Amino acid sequence: DELDEIIYKRALHVITENDRVLKALEASRDKKHNIFGKLMVASHCSLRDNFEVSTFELDCLVEIAIKVNGVYGSRMTGGGFGGCTVSLVKKDSVPLL
Repeated sequence: DELDEIIYKRALHVITENDRVLKALEASRDKKHNIFGKLMVASHCSLRDNFEVSTFELDCLVEIAIKVNGVYGSRMTGGGFGGCTVSLVKKDSVPLL
């Protein structure tokens, strides 16, 4: 039987998120901030597109953040449907946000 599209998208998020977490752990250990940041953004995109828990405002915050020089990555955090974002930023770039 084929999976319902919504169940498929939710499962896809969970499976790919688990993979991202393992890759982020490795990137963190190796101090590969660029890779870690890209994984953060990929996580946000999956939360938005597959798990469908982001909001327009959170998407805007992530988009604004990742355009700032010195921001490695950004994503929503919390239970979804509002809340806040977390960003990985070079110390010298914090005032630019």
